[in-house]
Amino acid sequence: MVSVSLTGASKEDVATVFEVLRTAFPTDRPAGTVPQEQPGDHPAVWTAQFEPTQDRIPTGPPPPLEGSPTATLQGGHVAVDQLCEALSAAFAVHKQGTASGDQEQEVDLQLRTKQW
Repeated sequence: MVSVSLTGASKEDVATVFEVLRTAFPTDRPAGTVPQEQPGDHPAVWTAQFEPTQDRIPTGPPPPLEGSPTATLQGGHVAVDQLCEALSAAFAVHKQGTASGDQEQEVDLQLRTKQW
């Protein structure tokens, strides 16, 4: 299981990123779930869980992102690598940092619209 947290993103960008991952991997979110913004001035963190499998469904190009959200992926090494691959297939990805342990790793990515 990989936890994916998005920051610096509009709810539309969150929906786009999570939909790309949802079509490729099982998730804790039902299809068609629309992120909801909470009132207040504090920054939002959007989180979902994904279960990487070997049988991924390839997806076409997603809609363009409005901004450059930051994605933090936490989980087992192989599982996080699989999600990174799926995100790299759909978006221009810049790795901002990593932290690794024996069983888990954390990866921070900045996502942008990929030029097809």
